[in-house]
Amino acid sequence: MSKNLQIFVEYTATLIEVIGILIIVLGAFWALGRYLFKRQGKPFRSFKIIREELGRAILLGLEFLVAADIIATVVFETTTKSILNLGLIVLIRIILSFTLEIEIEGKFPWKQKSHKTTGKE
Repeated sequence: MSKNLQIFVEYTATLIEVIGILIIVLGAFWALGRYLFKRQGKPFRSFKIIREELGRAILLGLEFLVAADIIATVVFETTTKSILNLGLIVLIRIILSFTLEIEIEGKFPWKQKSHKTTGKE
């Protein structure tokens, strides 16, 4: 790989990591600010809503961080050890994403919403 392409990919992976971190940090401040200033359109802002907003920001930020890890590992360090490290990082982030999704939605991701039937067919 040429030196210029390597530098470009390295900066791209770093930029994606920074975007992921910013999403998490800004999402946390946004959720906290809305909680403190009650900007939900209701007189009372529940703790559950701030947790859901923060969880969504973390989930989105984690997706960007995983993408950056994949780019950095596949392009620069294609050794067995680095691939196993990437697999472990991705597995940990999948588990975090899965548990956050359960926390936010209150159900397993594969559970569909139940539809009430009206008796009409």
